[in-house]
Order: sequence, then structure tokens, then C-alpha cells
Amino acid sequence: MKIRIRPKSLFGRSILLLVVPMVLLQLVAAFAFYQRHWDTISRRLSGGIAGEIAAVLELYTTAPTPADQQAVFDMARRQFQMAMEFNPGATLDAEDQRLRPLSITDRELKRALDDRVALPYAFDANRQDDQVEIQLQLHDGVLTVWTIEKRLFSTTTYVFILWMVGASIVLLSISIVFLRREMRPIERLAKAADNFGKGQDVPHFAPEGTREIRRAAEAFMVMRERIQRQIDQRTEMLAGVSHDLRAPLTRMKLALALMKVTDETADLKRDVDEMERMIRGYLDFARGEDSEPAESVDMSHLLGEVASDARRKGKAVSIVVDQDLVAKIRPNAFKRCLTNLVENALRYGKTVKIGARRVADAVEIAVDDDGPGIPADRRDDVFRPFRRLDAARGPDTGGVGLGLTIARDVARAHGGDITLHDAPAGGLRALVRIPV
Repeated sequence: MKIRIRPKSLFGRSILLLVVPMVLLQLVAAFAFYQRHWDTISRRLSGGIAGEIAAVLELYTTAPTPADQQAVFDMARRQFQMAMEFNPGATLDAEDQRLRPLSITDRELKRALDDRVALPYAFDANRQDDQVEIQLQLHDGVLTVWTIEKRLFSTTTYVFILWMVGASIVLLSISIVFLRREMRPIERLAKAADNFGKGQDVPHFAPEGTREIRRAAEAFMVMRERIQRQIDQRTEMLAGVSHDLRAPLTRMKLALALMKVTDETADLKRDVDEMERMIRGYLDFARGEDSEPAESVDMSHLLGEVASDARRKGKAVSIVVDQDLVAKIRPNAFKRCLTNLVENALRYGKTVKIGARRVADAVEIAVDDDGPGIPADRRDDVFRPFRRLDAARGPDTGGVGLGLTIARDVARAHGGDITLHDAPAGGLRALVRIPV
């Protein structure tokens, strides 16, 4: 299983581009600079304490009387913040002097004591009392020295690290705020393109954001205008041609009605009827591109109307729809799409079953029939205008070859599509999928 670490969104990748260099910089600074700084400060502080102990030890060993020795202890307490106590006759155990895991401060103190004090020693840092206890083995006893732990290390390193991390968090927060503002124009552009792909109008969209985003938005607006202009031109052309053809057809029908009925006039009448059906198909195709506004529609109600219209013609249609199935569509155009699919299914089958459900971020509507079906290698051909399949269609089946073309055109205008599959009953399944 492949694990994806890199974020998929532009916002996530932008944050990653900010965080990774910042974290690497902090790690390099912490281990290369601050580590060396801490070592240097610890070495100097430990050396200072070891030097003070060596000086006090020299004064103590040269003091002639116990009173003078006590005076040396008092001076060490006042000047060096060290408390001292001498235990005559005591000795250091080997256990006290054995090596154990040491911190950086302990290692520097050990090195300093080795350099400055030429005596056996042992020390223990009691972190709870903030005290460091150092025991020195003299020839006549053990000298114990206590000093505060803060004298062995500097807190400036922690302050620097906290300041660096805190400043990075503040700067990163500011960057996130600005990045979110810069991402909004991209999100609006993506939403406008998605709505336009679904056949919805985006009248209030305007370019905003950086220069590159504005250029992309302006290119989208130009593309939208070109596509809309092409659709309008096609719609007007189809409507105009169809309307102009109806006048001569009407005159031809009138002339045929006044003629004597013969085999020739009957054939001409069938041709005129066929042309009239083609013109109606043209008009239906043109009306599929109208400017009907999109709205949220209860799919169960819409499918119920389609099934009811089919039942009034004496057809057997059943529906199964998920509850609360709502989609934003153009109701009349989408109803025409489903009506064409149902009529096409009833033309070649005896019963039709309609099912609708929600699948992820889309609505799927399946129209199944029990007819002869269509071969898999010829299913795309039925969506071409005026295309008839000999195996499924005959001259008396009705239709001019625009029903499925109009249905797919409407589905694609909603940002979806129609595909054909084998139905469970052995016929054909027309599957409509539109985003929600």
C-alpha cells in the first residue's frame, strides 16, 4: 500500500513549503550553533567552579589553625556561593567514584575537575534541590562542597530556542492567514468553472487575486462567453431552420389532402410525416439548450412524473428512489432527458424499471428495460444524431434518431453523462450520472 505524504491541495503544499525549510533551519541552528554555544558556556562555567574549588582548597590546606580553616569556608560561602564541610577520617568509596551516564554539564564539570583539582572526587547533581554536591578526598578526610546548579549552565540557550520556536509559530500563523486569502480566488474560480460545467450560470463571478489568478479567471470568462455564444448560435440556427421548414411542409400536407388517394400520394404523405417528426426532433434538440435556471429538485417527485406520463400511455413502469434524493438541475430539460430514455426503453421492451440513488458526490439514475439490448461495440453509435441501428430499429418503430442524442446532451449540460450497460433483466440499462 502506497502512503501519500505530500498534500493534494495547493494550500497544503504551500504550507509544506513554508514548514519544511523553517523546521530544517531550526534543526540546523539548534544542533550546529546552539549546541556549540551550550558546550562553550558549560565548559567555562564548570571551569570557573573548578577553579574556585581549587583556590579554596589551596587556602584551606595552608590555613594554620581550625579557626583559619573555618574562615576560609565562610569566605567561600560569601564570595563563591559555596557551602563546605570537612569530615575528618572519611574516605570515598569506589562506588561513589565510578563512572555513570552524564549530561553535558556533568561531563564538562568532570573535565574541569580533572584539570584543576588533582584529587580523587565524586559529585552528584540533585536536580530536585537544585544543588550540586562535590566530594574531595583529602589525606585526612573528605571535603564536601555544595553549590547551586544554576552556576553550571546558562538558561539563555532555552530562551533562544523558545524565542525561535515562538517566532516561527507566529510567522507561520500569519503566513497561513495570508495564504488562505490568496487561495480564495482560486477556489472561487474552480467553483465557477464547476457550476458552468453543470449548466449553471455564474453571473457574479469577477477576476480577483494575484496577476496570474486574474489572467486565469479572465481566460475562463472569455471561454465561457465563446461557449455560450456558440450554443446560442446553434440553438437559434436549429430553431430557425426547423421553423422555416414547417411552412412548406404545411403546404405539402394541404396539397396532399386535396389530391386523390393513391399509392403514390400515400408514400408522399408518409414522407411528409417523417419530415415533420424530424422537425419536431430538431425543435426538441434546440429547446434542450435554453436558458432555464437550475434549482434544487426532489428526484423522487420528478421521476414519479416521468413514470406517471408513461403509465398514461398504457406502459408498465416501476420506480425505486432513495429517500431525500435532491439534485440541482434544470427541471424541464432534465425531465425531457429522462422521458426520452424511458420512451426509448419502452419502444423496445415491455417493462421499464427506474432506479435512483446517491453515490458519493453524484446522483445515479438507471433506466432498465427487458428488450433485445444493444451490442457493446455499437452503444456509442446510438448517441449520434439520426443514427439508427438495424438490429434494434425498423422503419415503423418511430423516432428520428435524436432521442438519445438529446438525452446525453442534457446530461452533459448538467456536468454529467449517460452510459449504456447490460440490464439485470437481460435488456439495456441507460445510466445517467450527474454531480450534486
